[in-house]
This record gives sequence, C-alpha cells and structure tokens, in this order.
Amino acid sequence: MSNNKRVLFLLWIFMAFFASFSVQAQSTLNNQKMDGYKGIWFTLGQFSEYGDKYSGGLGTYTAKHRPLAIYAAEVEKTFFVYGGTTAPDEKHLLCMVSYYDHKTKLVPKPTVVFDKIGVIDPHDDPSLAIDKDGFIWVFVSGRGQRRPGYKYKSDKPYSIDSFTQITEEEMTYPQPVYDDEHGFLHLFTKYTGVRELYFETSPDGESWTDDVKLVGIIEDGATKSGHYQVSGKHGDLISTFFNRHPNGNVDKRTDLYYAQTLDFGETWTTIDGKKLDLPMETVDCGARLIDYASQGKNVYMKDLNFDKNGNPVCLYITSGGHEPGPKNAPREWRITHYDGDEWITTVVCSSDHNYDMGSLYINGDHWKVIGPTDVGPQPHQTGGEIVIWESKDAGSTWKRKKSVTTNSQQNHTYVRRPENAKNPFACFWADGDPNNFSKSHLYFSDEKGKQVYQLPYDMTTEFAKPIKISTP
Repeated sequence: MSNNKRVLFLLWIFMAFFASFSVQAQSTLNNQKMDGYKGIWFTLGQFSEYGDKYSGGLGTYTAKHRPLAIYAAEVEKTFFVYGGTTAPDEKHLLCMVSYYDHKTKLVPKPTVVFDKIGVIDPHDDPSLAIDKDGFIWVFVSGRGQRRPGYKYKSDKPYSIDSFTQITEEEMTYPQPVYDDEHGFLHLFTKYTGVRELYFETSPDGESWTDDVKLVGIIEDGATKSGHYQVSGKHGDLISTFFNRHPNGNVDKRTDLYYAQTLDFGETWTTIDGKKLDLPMETVDCGARLIDYASQGKNVYMKDLNFDKNGNPVCLYITSGGHEPGPKNAPREWRITHYDGDEWITTVVCSSDHNYDMGSLYINGDHWKVIGPTDVGPQPHQTGGEIVIWESKDAGSTWKRKKSVTTNSQQNHTYVRRPENAKNPFACFWADGDPNNFSKSHLYFSDEKGKQVYQLPYDMTTEFAKPIKISTP
C-alpha cells in the first residue's frame, strides 16, 4: 500500500469517526425516495501484497446478511434491500428497499429505510422479511455495541413508501426467517470480544423473547472462539451452518458445523436428532461436520439451500489463508450436502479471492452455482466475472455452463439468491472497482444468465425500466 493511500485511508477513518459524534445534528433521509440505485463502495483497509482483504461495490454484502430479496407472489413483485449511498462521490451508507414489478417490468425510486449517518461500512447493510399480512420488515444491521441495529416495519402491506422503527438493539448479520404459524425466528451475531451466535423469536415482530446464545465455543476452557453462519428454512426445519475462529482470530476461520431446530428454537439438534446443549461451547460439541483446522484450511460461508427431500446443503469456499494472492490458492468452492444417510462434500470450481460470493440454486437433481468465479478486470480482488456452474446429479459432479458477464469494467460481487426466486429477478448483485473508489451499479439476472439487467443509477421519473445488458 502506497504512503498516499495510507494517508487517505487514515483520513477517511478519522472523518467517519468524527462524523459519528454529530449524528444527531444532521437531518435524516429516512423514508425519502432516492433518484436512482447507487450502491455503497467500501474498503476494509487490511492490505497485503495483493491488495485489500476485501473491497469494492458491497451493496449486497455480506453473505451473513440474509435474505436480501423475496418474491411475493400475492403482488407479483420481488422486494429487495441493499446498501446504498447518497451520491457517486460520497461514502454515506443508506439502508435501502425497493422492488421489481414482474407485471409492469418497472422499478420505482428506492426508499431510504434508515440513514446510517456517519457510517460508511456495509457491515450495516440490511436484510429482509415479509410477514403473512404482507408487511415488509427490514432488519438493519448494527456493528457490535458501537452502532445499534434496528427493526423497521412498513406502514402498509406490500408498500415501500414509509417505515416505522420497531426496535433498537445490539445485532449484527441479521438473518430473519418467518413462519405463518409461529412468526419470526431471527438468527444474528453479538460482539462479545469475538463474534458469537444468538437467536430470538417473536409471534408478531413487536414483542420479542430475550436473546438466546446459540454458539460461543470456548477453546481449552478459556479462550473464546467466534463464528459466522448461514441459515435458512424449509417447512418446519430451520438450519444453520457455521464455522469457528480459533482463539478468536477471524483470519483463521475454519471447520464446518451444522445445527437445526424443528420446534422453532425450543430445541436444537444434529441432523440425526441428537440434542445439542445451548450454548454450544466446545470444539467437539456434537455439531462439527468437518475438521478443516487439521487440514490447514480456512472456511468462508456463502449460502444454504435444501435438496428435493428437504435436506440441507451448504456452499462455502476453502483456502490456505486470509490474504489475497496466489499463495493461498486453491480457493475451492465446496458443497457439503446431507443425502439422507451421510454428509457428502464435492468441489464445484475455484476462484481467485476468499470473498468471491455466489449462491446455490436447487431444482430437483438439477443444481446450479452462480457466482464471480472467473478472474475479473481487477484480479486477486473481491469478485470477478459471473459464471453459472451446473450439476445434473444433485451436486455429485459439476460443469461450467455459461458466462453471465464478460469484458466488464469492474468486478461483480456478492451474487444473492432471492427467496422464492422468480425470473428474471433470480439473482441480485453489485459491481465496483476494488482497487479504487468507484461508482457501484446494481444488477439482476434470470437463473439461466440470459437476461441481465442493470438497475438505473439515475432516475428522473417515479418508475423506470431496468437497463438490459447484452450477454455472451
């Protein structure tokens, strides 16, 4: 990293820190419409020989914020949230919501649910839920105890016009699931010196249980570990896959664990029904599937889906370490899947960065992974060119199917799968230049990668057509 870049980065951090003290003095953009879809750009500032640990257009960041989009058949709209910003030359995080109307094929001007005044960090990006009455819920992530998280509810069903704050609390990486009978089960993270996993439930989104610690492994009876997770719901089954951060070092994240509940959080078990004591506190707590630590591999969680029989499937990347560049290759995209009798792991492909993030699609025995697995215009950096990988035998073998993007000017990042995805809004992502502060556009595509659209960066009318992008 050059001296100039270091000075600029330190100045940027100082300005963001200073701004946090004057939040109350600034006017908020909450419930205002913005004149287009402008994604947030971010750099972590953790540089090594081959650049930043991660950076670029991170409007659909992180993999641990989920879901970011949901198709609502009742109104034929795909609602989605993302991290936006105020202008192309500003780093000012806005937690945004909008929708794609499958009938009119238009998008409205997006709405600011929460203006993160003084924050530039997409760790505070939102996630989404829709209840049985059609109300839109936006879970705004916080960051440890320094910045609170919030729950917001739309004032009208299936409307993004205005939102009301319901809670203010400590939560990071929100992962709400909703059940018509039971209400919400919300999995999230607290910073307790390390990242520990919690959950809470609510019948209506208004009143919530106390937070329950799900996982907080303590190594050798003394040192806290830490965890990242991906979670999801299939019928009555709520599943989570998570990793472990040895000695609390997030750069050493490793191992793969699984836990599930069939009674909305009352009890948590292994895949074969063995009860797990909460919080899970030991390395060998009964939930560990694969000991990647002994193999010297890092584990980066990406997506969770379910096979045709309702069995859980996890998508993740393994690598030799946290720093970008060739020395930690191969970065293998792996699938670990329970087939009804045993856990099976296969390799889909490889890419050039730990924070290349894609999603897993399952339709019977026909599975797809859509993600930035090709080297992009900024090699060894977050994201790349998007590719579809296909398996016709339920994940046993994989073949490259199609390039979705080629000859791009900027890397494409964090390809997200909507719940109940409906074409042409079957995946959702952002772009950006990981090496330099840039505009970040937002995109969506059908599951075949044949219809790719860019959301309008600037809008002069209340509704606009997404811009069709030619594909290979």
